Amino acid sequence: MSREIKFRAWNSVTKEMEQVTQINLKNHYVQTTFNKIGYSYGQPDDVIVEQYTGLKDVNGKEIYEGDIIKFFGANKKIKAKNEFGIIVYKADRYGAGFNSIIQNKEHGYGGINIAQDIVVGNVHTNPELLEAQHDTRTD
Repeated sequence: MSREIKFRAWNSVTKEMEQVTQINLKNHYVQTTFNKIGYSYGQPDDVIVEQYTGLKDVNGKEIYEGDIIKFFGANKKIKAKNEFGIIVYKADRYGAGFNSIIQNKEHGYGGINIAQDIVVGNVHTNPELLEAQHDTRTD
């Protein structure tokens, strides 16, 4: 079974998320459904390209890098904690792939559970979800 490869781009100038139709590394631009966004290797934060994981949440919404999910994890007891995870790509000695990470936790990486997890925003437009979680966390 093959996985659909697609990207989206956060345009930090217009503060909008756009669907990527083409990435041109030679000429330094990302073509989106709305416009062509130029970028420079010296200014990587102007355009942040995020990859589709190939997964959808429990509501059928596509999950991308940078998305914030309401994290339930494999253990249903976590559900009561109301924690949020960020979708990241992680490569280490055990392999590579997409994971969710709960900020500021000792064992923060966990799988993506498409039967329970819900996309509630992304790190660009909803950082307050992660800040609120950090503020209410007790050590």
